[in-house]
Amino acid sequence: MENALSPETRRKLLELQQDEINSYHTYNRLAKKISDPANSKTMKAIAAQEMKHYNIWKKYTGMDLKPKMGKVHFFVMLSSVFGLTFGVKLMELGEEAAQKAYAEIMAEIPEAQEVMREEEEHEDELLEMINEEGLKYAGSVVLGLNDALVELTGALAGLTLAFQNTRLIALTGLITGISASFSMAASEYLSQKNEAVEDASERQDPMKSAVYTGIAYIITVIVLILPYLLFQNYLVALGFTLLNAILVIMVFNYYISVAKGLNFKRRFLEMALISLGVAVISFGVGFVVNSIFGISI
Repeated sequence: MENALSPETRRKLLELQQDEINSYHTYNRLAKKISDPANSKTMKAIAAQEMKHYNIWKKYTGMDLKPKMGKVHFFVMLSSVFGLTFGVKLMELGEEAAQKAYAEIMAEIPEAQEVMREEEEHEDELLEMINEEGLKYAGSVVLGLNDALVELTGALAGLTLAFQNTRLIALTGLITGISASFSMAASEYLSQKNEAVEDASERQDPMKSAVYTGIAYIITVIVLILPYLLFQNYLVALGFTLLNAILVIMVFNYYISVAKGLNFKRRFLEMALISLGVAVISFGVGFVVNSIFGISI
């Protein structure tokens, strides 16, 4: 049967076949790491479906492929470090790209349409089964990050020209940041405690929400202040602080965009423009304080 295939179709089939065997081994390994029996069973069922698709393509190509274990280990490691949702969604993004090939081979491979339907169904099944605490409290993490980035980036930019001393700027920023993190955590605790949510599965524990918000804030504070502890030149330190702010925004928004299926570019640009915009305004305020009023420390 494989001899009747065009060279291009055969190439695409081999790529699809490789993806299926990789996914089969990845899902099987992830199933062993999931503590919830129902979720583990679902993952094993999806792995079995991947093997079924592998055998369909094998029937056409006549080749038996080995899994690329480097890719398998990578996605398993990614899921262990950043959560099952992120690892699986990132892997599914690759499968979405592979699904584009199905429409191109349907004329020669009638079963491609059925495989594509099953792939779409198992993606929906994955979305329904995964319920991770980290994503449940993503809103609290966003709150901590957003507030720390906007407030502290602006404060550090203003303090840079007002103080012109990296150690003093770092000390002031650290005190301000830690105090603000406790304030934000307390506000989130009270907010969640007084929020009425009808769906019990969507209800957040006020204390956990506060902890997620506070930790996200403190981590951001450390990342932003670090350049002032490493460099003597206050302008160089400010430059690296702004760069760190952009990196934090980029990494976090990529994670959330993949895990929750949101638009990365729009979220990244919005958050970056707000944070840097506040920093520019605060830098101008520092310039006014330092130059016009002659106030310098």
